[in-house]
This record gives sequence, structure tokens and C-alpha cells, in this order.
Amino acid sequence: MLQELTIRNFAIIEDLSIRFSPGLTILSGETGAGKSIIINAVNLLLGSRASAALIRTGAESAELEALFDIPAGSEIARRMVDAGYDAGDGLLVRRIISNQDRHRIYINGRLATMQLLGDLTARLASIAGQHAHQGLLREEEHLSILDQFGDLLPLRGRYAESHARILPLIREEQALLERQRRQDEQSELLRFQLQEIEAADLQVDEDATLEKERLRLKNGEELFQTVQQCIEALYSGDGAVFEILGQLAKALSRVGRIDDQLQDRSGELEEVTYRVEDLAGRLRDYLRHIDLDPGRLETVEARLDTVNKLKRKYGGSLEAVHAHAEDIACQLKEIDTLDERLSEIRAELQRNHQALCGLAETLSDKRRKAAELLSQKVERELADLKMAGTRFVVDIQPVDQLRETGPFLANKGLALTESGSDRVVFTMAPNVGEAIKPLASIASGGELSRVMLALKAILAHSDALETVVFDEVDAGIGGGVADVVGKKLAHLARHHQILCITHLPQIARYGDHHFNIVKSVSRGRTRTTIMPLAPEARVEELARMLGGEKITATTLAHAREMLSTGR
Repeated sequence: MLQELTIRNFAIIEDLSIRFSPGLTILSGETGAGKSIIINAVNLLLGSRASAALIRTGAESAELEALFDIPAGSEIARRMVDAGYDAGDGLLVRRIISNQDRHRIYINGRLATMQLLGDLTARLASIAGQHAHQGLLREEEHLSILDQFGDLLPLRGRYAESHARILPLIREEQALLERQRRQDEQSELLRFQLQEIEAADLQVDEDATLEKERLRLKNGEELFQTVQQCIEALYSGDGAVFEILGQLAKALSRVGRIDDQLQDRSGELEEVTYRVEDLAGRLRDYLRHIDLDPGRLETVEARLDTVNKLKRKYGGSLEAVHAHAEDIACQLKEIDTLDERLSEIRAELQRNHQALCGLAETLSDKRRKAAELLSQKVERELADLKMAGTRFVVDIQPVDQLRETGPFLANKGLALTESGSDRVVFTMAPNVGEAIKPLASIASGGELSRVMLALKAILAHSDALETVVFDEVDAGIGGGVADVVGKKLAHLARHHQILCITHLPQIARYGDHHFNIVKSVSRGRTRTTIMPLAPEARVEELARMLGGEKITATTLAHAREMLSTGR
């Protein structure tokens, strides 16, 4: 329920605040007073697009704010909780429209997006006007209205779940079929690649090991000569380091008898001599193992070329080559089981398709029965609204299967869409003898208003909307019809909060609350204000609506009588 509406610097409204209550609230005023501006403000707070052109002249920005009471356990409460809001605090929507087109949206004090605002307010309130673009008159809404009337939403939900389950199965079957078409070629390629990798018998870090060996083989002569020179200089040549160190060690040992401090140094020098001898021995071992065979170099280079080719083809490293081989093995395993998986998927598709067809047929049968009943009820409601003789038909047409639709999204030549196999259009013939036509093509605003009101009255118990705003519901009607419309609105207000903008006293008399919208000029600026009417002021407003600017005792008496018998 809409509890409070605040509008600042919006069109000709400078600062306006309204508190609303349950029941039927009437908003009246002279033509051009700003009633449509209030409707525009509510539309923006429900998620319509904003424009800087709406800002009051001279202001930098406009600000709109609405507070909605949210019933515990409702769909809107659940959506708020899912979005991280506390539904117990209500829903506070605030929109700031800027001259720089940098508009902002706040929900319960937090910056929000248009998408989130639309999601939260989608079923919160509706504005029902006389034009066919309103929600109840859009053909895409007709199917939902019929399902709501027939209490078919749970069945439709089960159908939608079944439809959602079959879609990924269809996609998987198509993917498997595509893989099957490419299977022979792909399998041959994969088996060749795996055989190539396995035949190479690659070892861990083999590329690095081969590179080192290749470097040694290419520089074998230099390595041999250098090591041989080291051996001779250290041990076997004339004046070798080993010989000199031995002589020095003996000399230190001799003088160590004179100064015992040199004995330790002599021992250290002997140890160095032994280490030189040991080093020379290890260098001789190295020489014995140096490979100077040109054939070995060719073998290493050929192997290295094989390893590097595989690295270039399959990922750039030996780890990548091994990983590619493992992936190929997995793919080949999947290919080997492709036919088996395809059979499983088709069996699952058959089961799901059978269930989906059953639900679609049940849904269509129930829709046809509900359509007949809804048509009768609307005709009765329209008769009450002074449209006796009107024919109203909820026309159900099958959705034919498209050529590209696969077998699992069709049933007996009909498409299985996400909402079933039916297309629903509300059609009407307002006058006897006229051809029946789609509701959206009817030109009379008065007829559209009454059809809309009839549907609202029928759906009152099942409609999840808390607040319904009727803008110009009295278009094209008057007299006795207006009185009946007023009664219908009063009845509807037992189930919803109803806000009704009207020019007709026959409707206004049924209001639980009445606001007067007034346009005035102050200090050279036009302003719109709104005030709740006390009982006597309400009599005067109805008198104005009855007789215009000149209010007589007769019109006042008539207005007072209307109010006394209006509830």
C-alpha cells in the first residue's frame, strides 16, 4: 500500500506531500491543476524513465519519494529480502532527477539501479488509464490474466519448470550430435596426436638435460684441452702445484721444530697438497668420460629437435605436452562413450517431453474452460456498467510449431513455448451486430475504462497488486454509468488500495478519502497544492464538480445528498 508521496520541484509542483490510507481515495480538481503530474511522479517511482525536462523551471533537480507498506510474506517482501533489504521497514523509493541527466535512485536509503527498482515494483502498484498501452490491455498480459483468473499459476509454474529442465537437455543433444558429425575426423586427429606423443616417450626435464649434453658435445675438444692443462699444472707437469706445495710443506715442517706455532700451518699446507692431488684425480676421471664421438652429437640434436617440435605443437613446454596427452585421452574416452551418452540424453528427453506435453495439454484444457467462464463474467460486469449486449470473448489460439522448432519443443504440431501452447487475446464487440475485435483496437475511452474496471473487479481476490491508480477512469462516461463505476470502485477498494482521479461527482461520492488538487499563482510562479477535504469542504468540491464555478444552494444540497447516500 502507498502510504506517503512527496514531490519537490517537479513540473509545476514546488513542494507537495500526501499521506494515503486504505480504501478508495478520490483526487479531483480543475483541468490542468496537476493531477496528471502526480500520476507521472508515481510512474517514475515505479520505474519509468526520467527526463530533465520534468524539473521545475529554475530548479537544479527534482526529487520524488514514495513510502510503501509491504505485507509480510508477500512476493515483494521476498524480493526485497533477496536484494538485501528489510521488508519490515517498508519500501522507501527516492528518485532525484538532475539537470545534468545524472539521475539517481535510492531504495531504503541505498543507491540502486533502474533494473532493481523495476524488479521490486513490478507487482507493487499499477496505473490504469484509458489507453490501450496500460498493463491490462496489453495482449502479452492477457495470458497471465487468464491464468490468474483460472487459478492456473501453480500449474503454469510446474509447466515452466518442466520447460526449463528440457532446454539444457536439448542443447546437450545438439552438442553431442555436432560432435558425432565431426567424430571420425576428430578421432583420427586425436589418435595421431596421442600416438605421436606416446612414441616420443618424453622424460621429465628431458629438454633441459639434452641441452646441457649438446653443449658439452659441441665443446668437447675445448673441455678436454682445458682439463688436461689443469691436470698438468696441478699435478703431473714440471713445477706442478702439487710438487711445489709438497716442498713448501716439508720446509714449514722443518722450521716448525724451531717454532711450534708453525707446526699447525705445516699440517694445513699438507692438507691443501692432498686436496690438490684429489682434485687432479677427479679431473682425470672427467677426462675419461668426455664423449668426443660426432655420432652422439647428431643423436642428441635429433632427439632435441623431436622434443622441441612437440613442445611447439602442444603448448610450449614438456608439462604442456603431457597435459595435452592427458586431455586427448579424456576426449577419446568421451568419443568412445558418445553413442552411449546420446542414447541416455534422448531417453531423458523423451521422458521430459512426455511430461511437458501432458502439462501443456492440461494447461490448454483448463485455459479453455477458464476462458469461457471469464468471458461470461466480464459480460455480466459490463452489463452492470451499462454495457448490456456487449460480447466479450477470451480468444485462445494455438501457437503453431515453427519449422526450426525441434521435436522436443513441439506437440502435435504446436509449439511448446515457455508459457504453453496457447496465445490469448481479449476480444470484444461493444454493440449488437458489430464484429468482434481485439480489445486493444477499440477506440472508445469510456468502453476501455469499463472493461478495465470489470477485469479488475473480477480479479480483485486473486490480484497480488496492493495499489491500483485509476487515471481518468471516467473518460467518455457520465450519469448513471458513472454512478455504477463509482460503486465498482468502492467494491474494489475492499481488496486493494484504490486511488482514483476523476471529474465526476457520481464517482467521487463513493470515496473513503478525498483530496483536492489546486493550481494557483504566487509571486509570479504557478504552483500546485493538494489538500485533504473535511466533510463540509468535500460537499463544496462535489458541488463544484456538479455545477462548475457558480455554486448555488441547490447544488450544495444535491452534493450533500449525494455524499449522504454514497456509502
